[in-house]
Amino acid sequence: MPLIQLWEANPQIVLQYNIKQIVTAAGDGILTDSSECSKELRHYLHNIPATKLFEHVDHCLTNSFEKSGQVLQDIVNELGRRLDYEVSDGLYQGRQNQIGYDGIWEAPDGHAIIIEIKTTDAYRINLDKIATYRSKLIASGKVTEKSSILIIVGRNDTGDLEAQIRGSRQAWDTRIISADALIKLVELKMKSDGDETTEKIRSLLIPFEYTRLDNIIDVMFTAAKDVEEGAQEADQIDAKDEPNASEDERKQEHTPRIILDQVRDAALAAFAKRESTPLIAHKRAQYWSGDKQARVVCPVSKRHGNGYYWYAYHPHQQKFLSEGQHGYLLLGCIDHNATYAIPLRVMTEILPRLNMTEREDRYYWHVHIQPSDIDGSYVLALKQGEKMDMTPYEIRLGDS
Repeated sequence: MPLIQLWEANPQIVLQYNIKQIVTAAGDGILTDSSECSKELRHYLHNIPATKLFEHVDHCLTNSFEKSGQVLQDIVNELGRRLDYEVSDGLYQGRQNQIGYDGIWEAPDGHAIIIEIKTTDAYRINLDKIATYRSKLIASGKVTEKSSILIIVGRNDTGDLEAQIRGSRQAWDTRIISADALIKLVELKMKSDGDETTEKIRSLLIPFEYTRLDNIIDVMFTAAKDVEEGAQEADQIDAKDEPNASEDERKQEHTPRIILDQVRDAALAAFAKRESTPLIAHKRAQYWSGDKQARVVCPVSKRHGNGYYWYAYHPHQQKFLSEGQHGYLLLGCIDHNATYAIPLRVMTEILPRLNMTEREDRYYWHVHIQPSDIDGSYVLALKQGEKMDMTPYEIRLGDS
């Protein structure tokens, strides 16, 4: 069975394969430019969890196999997509009259990075040749002068290559990063919530003058602040915003991260199974399909005093959902065997009827679901005592 059919039929089985097995199962198993093998491999990489990408990187670097370098090229380009670059895949092998770059990563601000991927730095790289790729890409209109070169190497020990670049004419246009460090940036981005953090992360991959350290400190501060806020699960309503909270609830500690993640994973798995659409992490509590058209925001709430759940829904989450074709607010509920998938259309209609918290620097809507007084099913509390039945949006955990 071809890889894509197998993936669509049973992704969990495919996720058990190592990357060499994946390539063998893709198309005719022969990885060449524009081949079915290449198309199926890239489709698979677009749709798998980032943690599996990291595992495949390690396999390519520690288990040499036929075309492992070309496979690594596709995986690294996918890491670029996970940093929200628009990625153009390069050729596996150079051809006459073709520009031999490994990839082009274009950021939303228009800066393009020409990617060169090396499994090792055990030999000298022809920097002039890579610089020529950039010049030709500029001349062809594929990139502008607002571009630079990034060399991604498999090994962390890049001392010789660094010295080679420092002594060359390309010193101000070229940077180096190890595959491990690139993975860490992707991990940091997925733990963050704000677009500013992603922009700061991308700025690290662009050559900049660092005699003055302000830029690096700014990146560290922004990322640390974003992740720290995420550790407090900003998707839950703060007890001090709840007018009827008891004194004990106001003092209650936040739910451990491991429990929140377990509940979120179960909700996402049930939704993905119902929709037959694998989801990958975009940012904290934000997920999308490989083509970015199906989008989910999945906050998680603990069970409060009388069995209700309370979430914060933020404007940037509404915007994220609206930029795809199919958006859902997916509510994870601790100690409850169901999740609730509210379509974006419905959320947009009821926003004016939701309570809000407004502060100087931000605002958000309250999504408050509670047991019905009639039959124990759940309803969404709206303004002026109005209720919306949540039964049409319920997905039982474990159900298809």
